[in-house]
Formats: sequence, structure tokens, C-alpha cells
Amino acid sequence: VEVKEKKDRVDDALNATRAAVEEGIVPGGGVALLRASLSIKATGANSDQTAGISIVRRALQAPARQIAANAGAEASIVAGKILENKGATFGYNAQTGEYGDMIAMGIVDPVKVVRTALQDAASVAGLLVTTEAMIAEAPKKESAGGGGMPGGMGGGGMGGMGGMGGMDF
Repeated sequence: VEVKEKKDRVDDALNATRAAVEEGIVPGGGVALLRASLSIKATGANSDQTAGISIVRRALQAPARQIAANAGAEASIVAGKILENKGATFGYNAQTGEYGDMIAMGIVDPVKVVRTALQDAASVAGLLVTTEAMIAEAPKKESAGGGGMPGGMGGGGMGGMGGMGGMDF
């Protein structure tokens, strides 16, 4: 099992390197998407557009906020500090709890990974908005046993963004 895990990590690193060579890199840890959220105008032509803009902005901020929350930091404070600083590569190192230049700290994401994740999320969101009916698995009734913590990682934002900020080696 350990050998397979190491092989998977090497494969991930090779694929990330190929993607970075293909299209370049951006600051990792969700910083690029967090900064992109600022470039979207705040209001639309009507209330529906404004609501949609708000949803997209929150979704773009979700990866950085989730990384901070997973590290035990207050997500809104971390996002606020990053956005307050005008440096394009300034961000939060979740492993050390320090702020600084993400690229200098080696925390980067391949542009291709960020771009395709954003495109895929937008595509799925578009399908959900235009779908009149959806088939989903019926919820299962849980048995009285168990006694563990409920859980998982909450679903907010841009699911499928696995690997974001994961090149900090």
C-alpha cells in the first residue's frame, strides 16, 4: 500500500510539472482564484445577475477559505488579509500558518489545473441552472448505531478542485 501511495505521488508530481510547463504557474493555496474574484464587477443589470455574480465570487473565494479552515485558521480573516495586501503572489501558507510570497515559498498551482477546474465547475453549474429535472439517489435511512462524528468536508464552493495548493514541495 505504501509503495502504491508513493507511486501515485510521483505520478501526481509529474503530471503537475507537465501542466506547469505547458501553461505556467500561479500562486497556490487558492490565491489566484481569490484575487480573480475581485475582478468581477459587483452588480449586474438586474437582481438575478447580481445574485449570480455574488455566487461566482463566493465560489472563487471558496478554495482559499477552505484551505485556511482545514488548517484551523479563521477563513474570513485569512481571506481578508490576503486581499488587503496588494501583492499578486501574497498568500497564506497553511502548513506553517505564515503569510508571504506564495511563489517564493514554493506554493504554486499549474495554470492548466486552475483553468480546467474553473471551466469544469462553470460547466456543471450551467447544466444545473438549465436543467428542469434531476435524478438523484434517494436518501438512505440511517441505522441507530454508529455514534461517530457526522461529517466530511462540507460541499460549498467549487467541488472537484482537488490538488489546489498541493505543489508545496
